[in-house]
Amino acid sequence: MTEMLPLFPLTTVLFPGMRLPLHIFEERYVQLVRDLLERPEPRQFGVVAIRKGRETGVDGVTALHEVGCVATMRQAEPREDGRFDLATVGEQRFRLLQTDRSLPYLRGEVEPLADDVGDAAAAAPAVQRVQAAFRRYLNALADRGGGVISVSDLPDEPVLLSYVVGAAVIIDLPERQSLLAAPDAVTRLRAERALLVRETGMLRATTSRPAPDFSYEPYSPN
Repeated sequence: MTEMLPLFPLTTVLFPGMRLPLHIFEERYVQLVRDLLERPEPRQFGVVAIRKGRETGVDGVTALHEVGCVATMRQAEPREDGRFDLATVGEQRFRLLQTDRSLPYLRGEVEPLADDVGDAAAAAPAVQRVQAAFRRYLNALADRGGGVISVSDLPDEPVLLSYVVGAAVIIDLPERQSLLAAPDAVTRLRAERALLVRETGMLRATTSRPAPDFSYEPYSPN
């Protein structure tokens, strides 16, 4: 089953369950928000990472990644100059089938993607390995940043853990996108463990990479 969604192309990857605050200033996206506010809840649009192009400017987007995430608009704060500050949260992955450019902003025909666990027998060991690898990664970040990083208990549910780690680890967009597009949670967790081992080793071998502030939410100036 497919549906047509307004699209918000970004140079970031949104995972289900993760929050994404947005500052809306381009007229086409201001119009997108206005159109959403005229609809009943849930007010949703698709966040999809840009493969080629830019978020802003006359050239704009020339290519998008195939897998994105539905975002639900929880709050929209209008500004006096017509701009908006949005509070959104990721809901469900989708596959982008085709785009429509008949409106000022992009729309896409999308089909939802299931959040499968994958190999059920391998789920629990994969969760334990990733939880341990992620804590070692955070410790390495704290050591290089000269601070202490404190996180609440990591989830034990495979799908949720895979999204939390995918959103938190510091990696390039193509690698983060590949995690979002993974066919199931176990496959994603296995890939994340390999990335965490690699990144932890790099942090231990260098002294110039600072620890991030994990209380900070990603902020897209669009």
